[in-house]
Amino acid sequence: MVVAIVALALGGFAIGTTEFVTMGLLPDIGDGVGVDIPTAGHVISAYAVGVVVGAPVIAAVSARLPRRALLVGLMGFLLLGNALTALAPGYRTLLVARFVAGLPHGAYFGVASLVAAALVAPRLRGRAVSSVMLGLSVALVAGVPAATWLGQGLGWRSAYWLVVVLALATMGAVLAVVPSMPGRPDATVRGELGALRRPQVLLTLAVGIVGFGGMFALYSYIAPLVTDVADLSRGTLPVVLFVYGIGGVVGTALAGRLGDWALFPSLAGSLVTLMAVLAVTALVAPWAPALVVGVLLVSISGSTLAILLQLRLMETAGEAQMLGAALNHSALNLANALGAWVGGLVIAAGLGYRAPSAVGAGLAAAGLVPLVMSAVLRRRERRATVPAPTAERVPVA
Repeated sequence: MVVAIVALALGGFAIGTTEFVTMGLLPDIGDGVGVDIPTAGHVISAYAVGVVVGAPVIAAVSARLPRRALLVGLMGFLLLGNALTALAPGYRTLLVARFVAGLPHGAYFGVASLVAAALVAPRLRGRAVSSVMLGLSVALVAGVPAATWLGQGLGWRSAYWLVVVLALATMGAVLAVVPSMPGRPDATVRGELGALRRPQVLLTLAVGIVGFGGMFALYSYIAPLVTDVADLSRGTLPVVLFVYGIGGVVGTALAGRLGDWALFPSLAGSLVTLMAVLAVTALVAPWAPALVVGVLLVSISGSTLAILLQLRLMETAGEAQMLGAALNHSALNLANALGAWVGGLVIAAGLGYRAPSAVGAGLAAAGLVPLVMSAVLRRRERRATVPAPTAERVPVA
């Protein structure tokens, strides 16, 4: 069981590496395809669009397929997208390649989470799912720096060839150690997408899109926050990003235990904590040690929130658990876009580089609105399922 979950996490490591290495190699990519850095940044958006589109579509149409074969197929899709990226002759083909690379992202985590949860006792489901997601967190600490170093030394295309190797290794590992599991033969596309009509699913997605956007409001502008506000050198930025990655590992591991203990209260607590630490970070950012601690706490609370949202979606999606888990990644990528956009607006308005953290706290607070609505609906649903007491029959003489 442990070896199988490690194999699933290896796929998460490959996905995390290809998602985030582009940001570190953006100048090299721009030079390589003959565009400026802002234009090259659109390849990041192309990947995100691929995630948003691919997660629900692939999860819905593939629900009948055997789980292990589906995992291998999705890794093959990731291999193809990264090979096309490495071979792209120009900017337009690079955009298409990154879109293709993003398509299997959410669906892979959806089916891998389902497989991991099926391998353990119900009381350990949260820890199993978080262990799979740990691959993505470890990629921020190890995979992305290694791929960036390789891309800077041997050319940016080599970073994506590294992901091709990782995808190939995952395919072999999944075939070797992950047990075969059937799909749902009675599943239909309409039935799977019917999960989107469930109020609890929609409310949880809203929490992810709005509330989690707060973390990305800070992360998107962390470089000027470190150099211009805390007055640290550019050479300090990798250290701060490393601290952020460590926070992701800690938060992901913590989320599994919290989800197994008390899922909904932990979800609410992580969102409130994210709101608080974002607000405090905005206040203390000029003091470098406090900023580093703030970044660590934002990463821990944000990554905890992300995993708990995934577990909550799996819980509320009914039979369409794979779709629920996959939809979480669509929501988080929309949160990425929302946080970066709102953070850019306040900077453009002249409010400074601390403002994105403050507005991020506001987004986290706004995420409490659908969460409170979900709590109210959850209480009503529980009351409705409690059987009414039956009147005691009095014998008639």
